Amino acid sequence: MAQSPGGFRVRRVYDPPEEGDGVRVLVDRLWPRGMAKERAEVDEWPKDLTPTGELRTWYHAHPDEYAEFERRYRAELAAPDHDDAVGHLRGLAAAGTVTLLTAVKDPGHSHVPVLLAHLRG
Repeated sequence: MAQSPGGFRVRRVYDPPEEGDGVRVLVDRLWPRGMAKERAEVDEWPKDLTPTGELRTWYHAHPDEYAEFERRYRAELAAPDHDDAVGHLRGLAAAGTVTLLTAVKDPGHSHVPVLLAHLRG
């Protein structure tokens, strides 16, 4: 479990829910493999805040180019059509804990740090 400033924390969706999770938000574009929806206890799933399918495919083909992935994902998040979803998550975090859930094995080297930085922006 990783606590982050600003009311956000990050956990893997495969870890059991904890009392302090607050609002549980899945931040992956695809539903986690092998995870039952009841077991995940996801409150929200804003797919539009996740990297596009095109960017995900590109990053899987170029895993050593994280800086370029980060640049491209920041550009996606900067689009005005994300403003409402970002504002919603910021509002939730201002009111309490928001746990961002991901299935990635290494959340620190994924889209999650980029999204966190944007949410804190």
